Amino acid sequence: MTHAPPRAPASIYVAGLFAMGYTEFYIFLIPLYGLSLGMGASEIGLLVGARSLLAVFLSIHIGVLMDRFGTRRVTLFFVWTAMALAPVFPLIPWFWPLWMLQVVNGGALSFAWSGSQTLIAQLAEGEAESIGRFSFFARIGTTVAPILVGIAWDCGGAWPSYMLGFAWGALLTIALLRAPEAQIAPADASARRPPIRFRARDALPRLPNYVHCFALMAIPAVATTMAIIFLRTAINGVQSSIYVVYLKGMGLTGTSIGVLFAAIEITSAFGSLFAGRAMRLGDPQRTMLSGTVLSILLICIAFALLFAAQASRGWLQGVVQPMMFSVQAKAVGPHRQGSVVGLRQTMNRLAAIVIPPLVGSIADHWGAGRSFVILGAVLIVLCAPVTLITRRAARTATSQMKPTLSN
Repeated sequence: MTHAPPRAPASIYVAGLFAMGYTEFYIFLIPLYGLSLGMGASEIGLLVGARSLLAVFLSIHIGVLMDRFGTRRVTLFFVWTAMALAPVFPLIPWFWPLWMLQVVNGGALSFAWSGSQTLIAQLAEGEAESIGRFSFFARIGTTVAPILVGIAWDCGGAWPSYMLGFAWGALLTIALLRAPEAQIAPADASARRPPIRFRARDALPRLPNYVHCFALMAIPAVATTMAIIFLRTAINGVQSSIYVVYLKGMGLTGTSIGVLFAAIEITSAFGSLFAGRAMRLGDPQRTMLSGTVLSILLICIAFALLFAAQASRGWLQGVVQPMMFSVQAKAVGPHRQGSVVGLRQTMNRLAAIVIPPLVGSIADHWGAGRSFVILGAVLIVLCAPVTLITRRAARTATSQMKPTLSN
């Protein structure tokens, strides 16, 4: 008899809405605040990029802490950290102190979102339909949060905007407190794991933890999904940089560009609900790769099809994301959920830091229009080794099933 995974509680879906929306709050808000202080484009760019700095180096460490001490417990710590820092932003009008604040706050927001992803993977035991519902609500958060921030900024500027961020964190806290804590699973399923007390030295990263996390890349399913994550982040980097420049050059208004961006979030939300069914239609890793390749092709022709291309790409990304989370969660086992999410966030943030400058350089040399085709061609070529990894994973899964069937 197959084991049916437990149904995730509604509170974790609400937490997904507020966790991802929490990050969007500050992504949208910091450029507005920087402009209000008279900062230039380069300074604002540094402020925006600062939010990823801690996530690149500490995501794996925080994931290990979640595996050891409990996901909800660690996640709440970072939610409260971001809440405490929210009222500090309007008090700091200088660039470098604001940059430092953005580094710490960005890390807290990133780790809070990582914790929410880890918690749904643990509570749903990697089941794609529940993760898809979680992603659906998370996309609602990313759609609603910028609208609310924009209204708050227009009504009163920095103070009401950042205090709204504080209130958003309070709602996320309530949702997490109502969600159950995932059981801390031992590496050996037959062993009983005694409670672990947090010590000061546990706050320091340890090299063996990083080595063990990167060793997860030896699992074909994990290697495939990590490569796809890097490609997906590269696509998003194209959109957040030269895509906006290109649309502006075409004479589109800010409202029109906003509608195109909203199309991705909305269709991604509904695409997430299809992820569970897509897992059953065929090999999930091939489905993820096919969806990623189509997304790359669509961003290449987005300047011609615009809304239709954006909506289609959003749907594909919505389908693929929960499948990636599900495949990873099932590949590593319950005792490494925080670790694999930390590894995923490291790859994500690394691509977010590397890709935008590369995109800008290509656009400067060949123009925004041609850069779509150039980058699309490069990303399609990078899909080739991912295809080889996917085939290897499929062969490994088949070889593992044969002894089971013979028994």
